[in-house]
Amino acid sequence: MRPLYTGQTLTFRITFTRLNIRKPSATFSSDKALFNNDEPKATLTMKTPTTIVNYVHDWLRENILSGHYPPGTRLNESLIARELKISRIPVREALVRLRESGLVMKHDRRGMFVIELTEEDIQRINSVRIILEAEALKLCQINMTKKQAAKLKELVDKMEKWDSTSEIDAADIDIEFHRTLWETAGNPYLANTLDTLSTALFAHAALQHVNTETSTWQLHHHRNLLNVALGLSSISAEEAVINHLKVYYGEPEKFSSLAKKENDNKAAPKKAK
Repeated sequence: MRPLYTGQTLTFRITFTRLNIRKPSATFSSDKALFNNDEPKATLTMKTPTTIVNYVHDWLRENILSGHYPPGTRLNESLIARELKISRIPVREALVRLRESGLVMKHDRRGMFVIELTEEDIQRINSVRIILEAEALKLCQINMTKKQAAKLKELVDKMEKWDSTSEIDAADIDIEFHRTLWETAGNPYLANTLDTLSTALFAHAALQHVNTETSTWQLHHHRNLLNVALGLSSISAEEAVINHLKVYYGEPEKFSSLAKKENDNKAAPKKAK
């Protein structure tokens, strides 16, 4: 396949005959040529990618976030490759990257799908997150440096002044705060586990906002977590995480031992004086 060069710019041409999505288009600079045929040019509004994999990643991400690939949609590797007139390898790599960012999930023997979590999935993930993120807050109290504290304060200040209408950008700064918090704990295994658990939650929530036009992403409730991490709050780390998650979820502790203890306390008969 021969590239179409115009100075340093390559023109990419794409056909859309089998995918039921809008036709994006893009003309951008790159060292790689994708394909060359006589079909109409495609238009895609996104940041300039520099490789074939980046292009396919951004193209798929755009269609997922715009709702053209709604939650639960299967992303057929072969079909996408045929439509873009490229090999399956860059498509496969792009899907792996989307999976790492939480937008795509893999079902054994079925392939890749746009992230979709049931209410029970969400609550079970939250039940684990409460325990782990509470531990991260406790470790932050021990290990936090002045530089890390300044970074977290900067992020909270930014979130409290947030006025963008982009739910995806709001989700990005939200998870940036949490990742910074987890890294500050000083245990990379804890941070990686929390990141794996929570990335799917953030992606699912962001897609729900985009596809259902729900209320704006809530960012003004992170200072309480920061205060606990700084040792400036009297509430427990577990209580802080539960209160934080309740902004989004009804009973985040539903499947945890914390909920069972609370229910046992409520059910226990009062002793007569």
